[in-house]
Amino acid sequence: MTVRKQLREIAEYVGGTVVGDADVFVCNVRGIDEAGEGDLTFISNPKYRSRLEETRASAILVSPGITNPDKNLIVTEDPYSAMAMVLELIYPEENIPAGISGDAFIEVGAEIGEDVAIYPGVYIGRRARIERGAVLYPGVFVGNDAAVGESSVLYPNVVVYRGCRIGKRVTLHAGVIIGADGFGFANPGADNRKIPQVGIVQIDDDVEVGANTTIDRGTLGKTWIKKGVKIDNLVQIAHNVVIGENSIIVAQVGISGSTKLGESVILGGQAGLIGHITIGDNVMVAAQSGVHEDVAPGQIVSGSPNMPHTNWLRTQACLPRLPEMRKTVNSLLKRIEKLEEEVKSKKR
Repeated sequence: MTVRKQLREIAEYVGGTVVGDADVFVCNVRGIDEAGEGDLTFISNPKYRSRLEETRASAILVSPGITNPDKNLIVTEDPYSAMAMVLELIYPEENIPAGISGDAFIEVGAEIGEDVAIYPGVYIGRRARIERGAVLYPGVFVGNDAAVGESSVLYPNVVVYRGCRIGKRVTLHAGVIIGADGFGFANPGADNRKIPQVGIVQIDDDVEVGANTTIDRGTLGKTWIKKGVKIDNLVQIAHNVVIGENSIIVAQVGISGSTKLGESVILGGQAGLIGHITIGDNVMVAAQSGVHEDVAPGQIVSGSPNMPHTNWLRTQACLPRLPEMRKTVNSLLKRIEKLEEEVKSKKR
C-alpha cells in the first residue's frame, strides 16, 4: 500500500525546500532510470547528476547546488537520508493486528504481554517472556527462559535459544539463529571434547539482524550486540563477541570468539576477524579483509592480512606490474653476473 503526497508535504517532512511546483503529487519512489510520472527519485551520488535531464520523474530529491529549471526538486542536505524518510512516509508499515493463534504452542509459565501478534506454528518455552507489541511470525521458536522485548519483530523461522535476551524494537529477519552453541572443543583434532556452552546472547534495543545470520551464545557470560547495531544477511558471530553501539556488519562477515568491536565500527562484506582481538571505535574494515591483530580507533584497514588502507592501495597498484618488474630484476641480475665475471677476469 502506498500513500499519495504533495511535494510540499514531503519537503516539510524531510526538512527540505521545494524548487518548482509544490502542488505536484507523488505516490511512488523509484530509481532515477525507472521513474516516471507520479514518481519521486533522488540523486545522492554526483556521478548520476547527468541523469537529471533524462529522468521522467515528477520530482527529484537533490543536494544544494543542483539546479534544473525544467524539473521539480526537493533540495535537502542529505538526499539519501531524506529518501529513507520518504520511503517510510509513502510506504507505511502494515498494521499487524494483535492476537494469539490457536495453532501456536505456549508452554505453561510463559509470560505474554498485551497487544502481541503470535502467528500459527510459534513455540514459546517455559518461563519465556514476550513483551507488549511483539510480533512473532510462523515457525518462530523461543526457548525456555528467553525474553523478547517490546515491539520487536521476529520473522518466520527465527530461533531464540534458551535464556537469550532480545531488547526493544529489535528486528530479526527470517532464519536468524540466536544462541546456538559456540564452537568450543578441547583437544581439537584428537578427541574433540565438547566444552558446554552455558552463556547467553544479549541483543540490546533497536538492533536489526539480517536473514540467516547466526549469533552464538557465550561459553560463559554473554555474546553482546549493543544498541543500534545493524547486521546484514549470512553473518557468523562467535561466542563472547561484543559489538559496540551503532556498528554496521555487512554480509558474510565472520567474527571469531571473544573479539570486541568498539562503537560505530564498519565491517565490509566477507571480512574475517580472528578471535581475542579488539577493534577500536570508528574503525572501517574493507571488504574481504583478514584482520589478525588489534586495530586502534579511527583506522581504515584493508587486505589479508590487514594493513593501513593507504598501504594496501599502493600494494594493489604494484600487483599488475609484477611480471614486468620480475623481468626487469632478472635482466639486472644477469647484467650484474656479467659485470662480476668481467671484474674477476681483469684481476687474473
